[in-house]
Amino acid sequence: MMNMNKNRLERRIVGSTNRWHFPKKPFSGDLLALSQMCKALGIDLDEALKHPDRLCISKIQKLFSENFNNQAIQSLEPDVILECLGCKWELHQPQLFQSETLAKLYLAALIQSTHRSLGETSKTLQAQLPGKAKEKSPFKRMSISLRIHDSSVTRVAFATALKSLYISEAEINADDAVAVLASANILQFSGLFQKCVDTMIKALTSSTIKNFYLAGCQYKDERLIKACEKWLEMNLVPLLGTQLHLRHIPQDLLHKVLQSPRLFTFSEFHLVKTLLLWVYLQLNKNIQVMPINETLLTYFNSFSKEHCFLNRDIGHRWISLFLCLRLYNITGVKDLEELKHINFFPASWLIRVTANHYYMLENGGDMVHLKDLSTQAVRFGLLFYKEYTTHSKTVSIYGFFFELKGIKNDTNSYSFYMQRIRHTDMKSPSAVSERSTVSLRAQRLVRYEIRAQALVSGRWQEFSTSQVTQKFGLAKPHCKSHVLEVQSVGAPIYVSFDIIFPIS
Repeated sequence: MMNMNKNRLERRIVGSTNRWHFPKKPFSGDLLALSQMCKALGIDLDEALKHPDRLCISKIQKLFSENFNNQAIQSLEPDVILECLGCKWELHQPQLFQSETLAKLYLAALIQSTHRSLGETSKTLQAQLPGKAKEKSPFKRMSISLRIHDSSVTRVAFATALKSLYISEAEINADDAVAVLASANILQFSGLFQKCVDTMIKALTSSTIKNFYLAGCQYKDERLIKACEKWLEMNLVPLLGTQLHLRHIPQDLLHKVLQSPRLFTFSEFHLVKTLLLWVYLQLNKNIQVMPINETLLTYFNSFSKEHCFLNRDIGHRWISLFLCLRLYNITGVKDLEELKHINFFPASWLIRVTANHYYMLENGGDMVHLKDLSTQAVRFGLLFYKEYTTHSKTVSIYGFFFELKGIKNDTNSYSFYMQRIRHTDMKSPSAVSERSTVSLRAQRLVRYEIRAQALVSGRWQEFSTSQVTQKFGLAKPHCKSHVLEVQSVGAPIYVSFDIIFPIS
């Protein structure tokens, strides 16, 4: 019997005459059903008939859940017919009340039917002779109708939503999650809605984030919106920065992520290049192959030199995005020359960046204008994969050189830190060009924070050293930062190093 019922539940909808049979025992009789509900809830029946909108749906839902959970199947006869999306769906009262929308439709129809029954009963009693008993009227199914105007709802998704009224463990495919979420929203079926959100959060990828984020906004689910923002904070530069999926990221989402202090990037210049790529893809929607860096440079350099790109009508709409960048933290001479060459940024911006660099170099690296580590720091990042045993890179800031390093201690244990090194200790001394600055200061006061984040079963784990102010020398033990210890099964681990040189 159970297998037969399950097969019925899993039939696909074709045409407008299909019916789904969901087994549960219904109440019988409109007036009796309403009377039983009101009595169980301590509600005056006459008051309910006068003011049906005052009935508390949540109390009725609780009543059904207490009386019908885990009951054996006693009847295969449905007692409610729902007309929707060109189909007739046969349902039962206990399951119906998991949906606030269907519950309200049913109660409205039930009360209307009860009013009609009371009128007919009064007329019949007046016409009957004394002592003649009234014949019992045959049981009739209640019909309700629901109109759906949300284009995201499909018949298959709506069928899945109705199926979930009966089978709590019904699977939701990530490809159909948005449509099922829309159906759950229409039905006001909170349990299914949250299950869809859980599925979508675990299925966030480059190809799904746009639709999932827009669904979160449309149906006002903050948990889904925040999950999309968090995913993009970690993957904007390392993942989407190399994929055409970047073009689909909505501008408002991109703006939020660029403002986040938790945004992961390998360096500030990596973030700038990713944002330039996003703009290029907005303007070249037919491009199907990832452009190389030279293509981007040539494209933006092709515009007239009379005005920079951001000051043109075509680029002005995106200026708010580029105001979120920390251009003053791009210290590489070649990188700055590249930005100047493409004539993308206003000249005043680049002049200010160059002036700040000159001032800081003149003052031994002191970042006089940078105070807030979370919003102004120089940012660097390491992406530590599961197969790594060690991973490191060397960075240079105003003549000071640091090695950023990660070590795998055992299966799920990692250590991350940074240490000051001499430029002569670098594995590739040629990386220090003739135009690079080398500071001779023996000590450098540094304020820093090392953060690591890893995704585990749809939830982000976060680790941090908190903000530390420390003097770095060139000899042990003063050359090494605090060590961030991480215990996690997540991979990869996104490690961020935020650095400011206070006045010293």
